[in-house]
Amino acid sequence: MLLDRFLPRIEFDSYEDFKKNYRVNVPENFNFGYDVVDEWAKQDETKKALVWCNDHDEEKTFTFKDISLFSNRAANYFRSIGIRKGDVVMMILRRRWEYWVCAVALHKIGAIVIPSTLQLTKKDIVYRANAAKAKAIVCVNDDFVTTQVENAMPDVPTLKTRIVVGEKKDGWEFFEDEIEKQSDVFERPTDDQATSWNDIMLVYFTSGTEGMPKMIQHNFAHPLGHIVTAKYWQRVQDGKLHMSVSDSGWAKFGWGKIYGQWLSGAVVFAYDMDKFVPAKLLEKMAKYKLTTFCAPPTMYRFMLLEDVASYDLSSIKHYATAGEPLNAEVNMKWQRLTGHNIYQGFGQSEGSVLLADFQWDDIKVGSSGKPSPIYDLRLLDSEGKEVGVGEEGSICIMDVKNNPPAGLFTGYYLNPEMTEEKLLGTCYNTCDMAWRDSEGYYWFVGRNDDVIKCSGYRIGPFEVESALIEHDAVVECAITGVPDPVRGQVVKATIVLKKGYEPSEALKKELQDHVKKSTAPYKYPRVIEFVDELPKTFSGKIKRGQIRHEDEEAVRVRDGNNE
Repeated sequence: MLLDRFLPRIEFDSYEDFKKNYRVNVPENFNFGYDVVDEWAKQDETKKALVWCNDHDEEKTFTFKDISLFSNRAANYFRSIGIRKGDVVMMILRRRWEYWVCAVALHKIGAIVIPSTLQLTKKDIVYRANAAKAKAIVCVNDDFVTTQVENAMPDVPTLKTRIVVGEKKDGWEFFEDEIEKQSDVFERPTDDQATSWNDIMLVYFTSGTEGMPKMIQHNFAHPLGHIVTAKYWQRVQDGKLHMSVSDSGWAKFGWGKIYGQWLSGAVVFAYDMDKFVPAKLLEKMAKYKLTTFCAPPTMYRFMLLEDVASYDLSSIKHYATAGEPLNAEVNMKWQRLTGHNIYQGFGQSEGSVLLADFQWDDIKVGSSGKPSPIYDLRLLDSEGKEVGVGEEGSICIMDVKNNPPAGLFTGYYLNPEMTEEKLLGTCYNTCDMAWRDSEGYYWFVGRNDDVIKCSGYRIGPFEVESALIEHDAVVECAITGVPDPVRGQVVKATIVLKKGYEPSEALKKELQDHVKKSTAPYKYPRVIEFVDELPKTFSGKIKRGQIRHEDEEAVRVRDGNNE
């Protein structure tokens, strides 16, 4: 078993044993391409790595041997266009199988990978490529994507090569043709091009509450941090199919579709869907006989609108979710239909899973579980003091300066000042609020900027959302704060109704009364807006910030203050 090389112990008797004794050995020159992909290929040439399909009846299966050889060809190709250790390559590949080949190839070279979403416009690409000094970009042949790249390139002097996958395009290098010309032998560098565990491997652009997106950098030890994510939270199994629903442009892809899964010997199942259609996803889950599955809460909610019981999901032994807190009502419905709970995980692009429901303890539906063993987590108040049981605090990772854990980001790319400010003090503050109960379970409240301050009360959106989801009329909702001259803010619910329900003042009153009975009465939404859909990121997270911003603008216009 490959994990034996990195974990002194793999099995644990309890969560306390896991938390106290879990350790990761990080080899000095660890490189995911050589030490995981190539190593599996050497151990078993027939071992499956990836099963890929799309909405157009295409399907491919790759062994680790296949990925090893294809990535060697790709590494030789990238070398031929001038990519060296430390160079930056952007990739906009959706869920195309070429992502896995390109990522492994670039890891072998020691280049820096920037995964990117299909939603990027010319402006986004110009900003990102210039900020990171990207030398090449690899894209799926999508008219919107390739047009944005073509329009951006004149404004990015470092961006020399554009490569397309899937179908040929005039003026672009075609990936499949180019790697066919290359040798499938790529020797591990031993000179100045060799990689060390603390070299930069991966950069994610992540948006904060202000300013332009920041460049979160991860080193070559980062994949080892995801052993906890895959083996102990998602509970992937050696040789069995695991699916995490995520586009390759997001950190959740690294959480669920490559690193920890391949370290654990699981087979990644990739469904390159054109768009999310709940019935189609359920069909794939049943057809391919998955063993483990992970998706955002939003997808579970919409799948529950289908006849879940009519799909044979008996092969799936474990369900997980992350991205946003999971409402208890959704979990209860899923458990009733499938016989399985949905296990919560929590984290950020900056790290691997921070909190999760692990195997040794019963889950508490609605909580985010307990801390990962690789992080020393504390809940701190605004003065940096640890809060007590039942008190809200900001989730902080301690002592990252002296003992940086494998999996946590190592700074902000090309921004030493911000790295110093955020990482080289006493702790890394995630800016996510939570409280801890007497049994050590953490309960997510919300982002610092999501918490609503109403008449002296602090109201987290998740509890109110969970209360509303319990009502039969509600598919999904977002809780935000609206400016109020008397209370500072009041609670607003933006709600998508199920088919068969129509917006009305009577329904608003019914929903408000329902919340008053389900939670503390002061938390009820004084403002309710019914919408056809909620604004979401491509990865399925609700854009509460957009709702807040639009409401604040409306208030300014109403009050005649347009500054």
